[in-house]
This record gives sequence, structure tokens and C-alpha cells, in this order.
Amino acid sequence: MELRQLRYLVAVVEEGGFTRAAARLHLAQPGLSAQIRQLEKELGQSLLDRSGRSVTPTEVGRAVLPYARAALAAADAVRQTVDEHTGLLRGKVTLGLVSGATGHAFDVAAFLAEFHGAHPALEVALTEDTSERMQAALLAGEIDIALLGPTWEEPPPGLTHRTVIDVPLCAAVASGDPLLVPADRTTVPLAELRDRPLICLPRGTGVRAALERGCARAGFRPRVAFEAASPQVLAQFAARGLGVAVVPLGEAVPGPGGGLCSLRIVEPGLRARIVLAWPATGPASPAARALLERLRDTLPASPR
Repeated sequence: MELRQLRYLVAVVEEGGFTRAAARLHLAQPGLSAQIRQLEKELGQSLLDRSGRSVTPTEVGRAVLPYARAALAAADAVRQTVDEHTGLLRGKVTLGLVSGATGHAFDVAAFLAEFHGAHPALEVALTEDTSERMQAALLAGEIDIALLGPTWEEPPPGLTHRTVIDVPLCAAVASGDPLLVPADRTTVPLAELRDRPLICLPRGTGVRAALERGCARAGFRPRVAFEAASPQVLAQFAARGLGVAVVPLGEAVPGPGGGLCSLRIVEPGLRARIVLAWPATGPASPAARALLERLRDTLPASPR
């Protein structure tokens, strides 16, 4: 009996068939079937029922599965213990990143390339989503660490975070817009946006949550005419006169031809934040702990 045969058995049961298990294991199906039959021959019992549309464990197979999984877990623990003592990290860690989260402040590709160079045996998966869904994924243990725009006023129980970006929200408009009168104006009260078509990030993002909370306190609902996932795209829409873009300070970059002006939103002042977030109990694996440590060194806390 070999560990790989136990791994094959578990994969076939979890996938419900040889074809999907072979694809998961990157093996040819005949070779996988032969290994399972060899295991059954050595044990003298059939472990899998192949008579139905899907492959299921026999009674003996069901009894064997917990021990097979325990053996595989023990082997993985031995490997991880050795790796920890030799300084070699293995495994997989998942980093969530809200689209356009850090702009030019954080070069994700350069960071991951440097981290991979330091830990070549470690697999890092990068996933992009809205901040709201990534908060839920962190709490559910589906991702390890995330850079997101918080939608909360108070952080939810179960999450720890550190702010890395904290800037005012601005109203970006095309030149000639009535909001730019008088010419020396640098701010705009939120109430002046009550009847204006707004261009903003989608629901589930930190910027949208901040806008909606601010408008509720000012006594109106924002009239969002256009949505886009990138602040730069919002600014381009505003430059074409399609509405007032609500963007973080510094993100209102005019396209060809220029003509885009920004006014800081006040009364109340709204802010865009990006935080580094992870479970309050700490990262679950040595790989995740190493990634968090490197991120904390790379992204110092942002003063407000």
C-alpha cells in the first residue's frame, strides 16, 4: 500500500468518478484505475462501487476513507514540519484584492514576484472581487488575506485590519461645470450633489458605501447614473460630461484633452480607505502568516 494510492482513492470518491479524478490529479485515467485496482487487490476487498452513473465507496470503502484521509494528513504534517525547520514554505495562500484598490501605491505584480522568489515552493492565488464579498470570504475562511475598501463603519467581529490608504473623496467634473463657480472653489458640500447624475463604483465597494452613508445623513439618496469598477474609468466618464464622478483624491486623472477638475466633498467629508484585513484569530497556515508579514512590511500604516 502506498500513500499515492490512498490519495487516488480519496480523489475518486470526492470527484465521484475516475475521469474527473484523473483530471484533478493530472493522470491518465487507465493508470489511475490500475492503481485503485492494485490497492483493492492488496487489501482483498472492493473499495469502490462502479455499477452506477457515479463511482461511490462500498461499505468497506466508507470504513477505509477516514483512515486514508488521516494518513494523508499525517504525511502532509510531516512534510510541513520539516519545511518549517528548514525555512522552506509549501502550500497555497489566497490573497484577495479589490479591483483598483491601491492604484499606483502598490505594485502587486512586483510584490508577488519578489515573494515568489523568496518562497518558490509556495503557491499564491490572487482573486479580485468587491470588498463586501471579500469580507464575507475572509470570515468564511475562503481567502486568507485581503486588500479591500471597507464597507463597514465599525469592523465586524472576526476580522483584524490595518489601514494602508486613507484619502478624501472628491467630485470630479468636466471644465465649465456649474460646480466650478466661483473659479477659486476647492470644495463642494455633499448636498449640492443631490440632483446631479453621479458616476461611482458599484455597490459592495467601500467608496460606494461611504457615499451612500454620507447622502443618507444629508437627507437624500444618491442618483447614480453610471457605474464602473475602476476610478480611472469614472474620471474618463466625468471628463466627457456624463456626470459627477465620486473618486478618491488623486484618482481623477483627465484623459486626452484634459479638462477635468476635482473638488473635495465636505459637509460631511467623505473618505476612501483601503485596509489590509485578515481573520482575528490570525492566518491559518504558515504560508499565510509569511505573506501577511511581508505585506505588513511592504504596506506601512497610513496616517489620516
